[in-house]
Amino acid sequence: MDALRLLIELAGEAALLLFGLHLVQRGVERAFGANLRRVVGVALGSRLRAFLAGLGVTAALQSSTAAALMVGGLAAQGALGLEPALAAMLGANVGTALIVQLLSFDVRAVFPAMLLLGWAAYRRTSTRQREAGRAVLGLGLMLAALHMMLDSMAPLQASPAFREVLHLLEDSPLLNLVAATLLAWAMHSSVAAVLLIGSLAGAGVLGPQAAVAMVVGANLGSAITPVLAARNDERDLSRQRLPIGNLVNRLAGSLIALALLGPLTDILRGLDDHPVRLVANAHLAFNLILAFATLPFLGPFGRLLTRLLPAPPAAASAGAPRYLDPGAVSMPAVALANASREVLRIADEVEAMLRDAAAALRRADIDRAKATARRDDVVDNLHRAVHAYLATLPRETLNQAEITRLEEIRDVAIALEHIGDMVERGLARHATRAARRGTLLPQELADELAALHERAIAQLRLAIAVFMGGDSAAARQLVIEKEAWRLAERAAAARLGRSPDDATAATARLALDVTRDLKAIAGHLAGIAHPLLEREGLLRVSRLRSVPAA
Repeated sequence: MDALRLLIELAGEAALLLFGLHLVQRGVERAFGANLRRVVGVALGSRLRAFLAGLGVTAALQSSTAAALMVGGLAAQGALGLEPALAAMLGANVGTALIVQLLSFDVRAVFPAMLLLGWAAYRRTSTRQREAGRAVLGLGLMLAALHMMLDSMAPLQASPAFREVLHLLEDSPLLNLVAATLLAWAMHSSVAAVLLIGSLAGAGVLGPQAAVAMVVGANLGSAITPVLAARNDERDLSRQRLPIGNLVNRLAGSLIALALLGPLTDILRGLDDHPVRLVANAHLAFNLILAFATLPFLGPFGRLLTRLLPAPPAAASAGAPRYLDPGAVSMPAVALANASREVLRIADEVEAMLRDAAAALRRADIDRAKATARRDDVVDNLHRAVHAYLATLPRETLNQAEITRLEEIRDVAIALEHIGDMVERGLARHATRAARRGTLLPQELADELAALHERAIAQLRLAIAVFMGGDSAAARQLVIEKEAWRLAERAAAARLGRSPDDATAATARLALDVTRDLKAIAGHLAGIAHPLLEREGLLRVSRLRSVPAA
């Protein structure tokens, strides 16, 4: 009965530890998620900056698994190269070790104050203060759970049977490593697993060598979850490069640490013989040594991963989403970034459709015109995938900034899908009819229409700058350009009115239809700028002048 009671107590305290960790991650993600993603974004192209960014994000999120999902999302988007992404993961692993270092000190008098402070901040009306309070409250619960574990396991030290079991386990480091690997995988956090191991060691339940072996296993186990998450998209093996690379790094480090377990334990005991500090130091030493040993070889290692896990052929995945990772739905900032990147793919397809439509019209190329129309199927598929992905995000867990961003992503996807339909049913169809009739545009008119297509493409790029970066200057330029399109339409209509014969009228009518379609496309693109201009007070409600009452 006492054994059953002890197991229930330990299970409840472990649940409290995991719940506290969940509160910390959720609070930090909601309060500072977008800023954390920008921190990782500045690490582009530099191993050292990527390493430091991964360390900082993990220190904030309290979990290398959460950092792995964030970095993996950026790498899958193409916003972060594989080499800096691997460096960021090494930094994330060191970040977890620094967290454990901080929590391994005796802060018994601190956690009641943290609970009180966190609850007071959680009661505030400001969203950021409320979420920061949630994080502080979760940290207090984690510390409380650790001290409860130490108290619960204290009686075990006097049990002869338990000491005999420990003696057997002390001689089986591989068994300890496997047990800790499964524990960290089940907890989805190396921080929680190592803290639990520290509690067991502090209570005298684990000997020094067994504790170090379990620390190594906890590091290995936490690398398994991102690999399993990446397997959701088996069609694109390139998405698995980062998690598999991180797992291979940890596996190699674990095997070396296991081979040198005895000398390594003696060195760590020489630094600090206290069991809890021994566990924390082992965690930090493992990740620091692994980082310094691996960083110089990330270049060739990344190339090997790229060769072994190639991206799918472009044709096979043209209409399939690449960046909508279901595993990132629990992290709204990452999920919204994934959806934004998929919208950029839609924009790329729309730009290609505009270019192909212009070329088909100039050369009277019916095959290219039909191929342009077929590309709209890709746009439609990606549009549906983005909307389905956004629908999986629970609105009640999003803050106001995330809801606003979700609506922006949805509206831009809708606008691009409409533009794709207009290219298919308008520009591509005009080019097809002109090719069937053998209508060749005069050189001057062909150049003019090609320039209009280039103007539409330039506006598309301006719209994407507004969507991704909130560029108010680009937003103003988009709206200003609408007047130029009205002038272009009037000029095309005037040309039709001056046509002296049927052949000239046919080409002028074609030019007018193309110009009108491009003007309508420009209107959809200008609509992308409206929300930003409205927020900044730069958009009038109506273009009509007020007329005094009679």
